[in-house]
Amino acid sequence: MATAVYGALVALRPDLLAKPSGLVDSDGSTADATAVSLRPLGWRDAASGLAMATAPAGAPLVTAALLRVAADFGDAVLLGATLPDRSTRLKAVAVSVGWGTLSVIGLLAPSGADRHQ
Repeated sequence: MATAVYGALVALRPDLLAKPSGLVDSDGSTADATAVSLRPLGWRDAASGLAMATAPAGAPLVTAALLRVAADFGDAVLLGATLPDRSTRLKAVAVSVGWGTLSVIGLLAPSGADRHQ
């Protein structure tokens, strides 16, 4: 659910992603074009997080998690190659890989039912 909540917040307030990504103007504001570009990422994260939180076990959950992992690792590659400065690129890659890794761990962790057997 953390991914879903964060994604919805970014969609509503793109500054939450723009500022730490170095995608703000010199006065610290987020340009309208940047906000328009970041909002779909927020909705993507909200939708994929909600899908993982509500998907039944088995193929639906695996599919939702793999889509989330692909999105996060894709973000790592694209942001790592395109953000304005090296420090920001490294942070964005670390955060993206971190979210993707959490999804992988969640996918591989035994479910509550499996732990009680």
